[in-house]
Amino acid sequence: MATQAPAPATGLREAKKQETRQLISDHATRLFITQGFEQTTIAEIAAAARVAKKTVTNYFARKEDLALDHQEEFATSLAHTVAARHPGESALAALRRAFADAVAAQDSVAGFSGQEFARMVADSSTLTNCLHGLHEQREQHLTQALAEATDADPDDITVQTAAGLLGTVHRVLFHRIQALTLAGHPDDEIARIIAAESNQAFNLLEPALSDYATA
Repeated sequence: MATQAPAPATGLREAKKQETRQLISDHATRLFITQGFEQTTIAEIAAAARVAKKTVTNYFARKEDLALDHQEEFATSLAHTVAARHPGESALAALRRAFADAVAAQDSVAGFSGQEFARMVADSSTLTNCLHGLHEQREQHLTQALAEATDADPDDITVQTAAGLLGTVHRVLFHRIQALTLAGHPDDEIARIIAAESNQAFNLLEPALSDYATA
């Protein structure tokens, strides 16, 4: 009888790869914060992590991927929330609930990053532009999710407008968290402020979107 290869070997290899990826990311972030993103080279990151330069580029295709390493999670977060909304729950209600949970958890995807990291991003035109692009990607994914939820075309003006409104609220709140972080407010205080302000922001959308894309 044929025998299967032991699973633990594959698990160990994957764990080692993840460990190496995290090691490189941690050293890169430390150097970016102390030296600046633009001023730090891939060679310096490789030396700090004690790996070959090619190893760094194998794990991270672009330099900005080393700093912003949750890009896929960020870009698809709103779309996933809409797709997983509860029965009887509208897209707005689901997104509002998910954002409240993210604020309570002080989630980095919502914008909580710590002052040093926020400063690193703000001081880098490359990272600022990358973040702007991620917000646009997130809205595009949301547009597709809303189209599927309402059985409409992604080019439908209602779908695009709803995605624009919902995406804008999240973008404004993200930048608000970053601004408060840069101003030196602790995360617990920021969470309290944003919990109240997000209610105001989402309330503005209720008249138009309270029943839109209800599961």
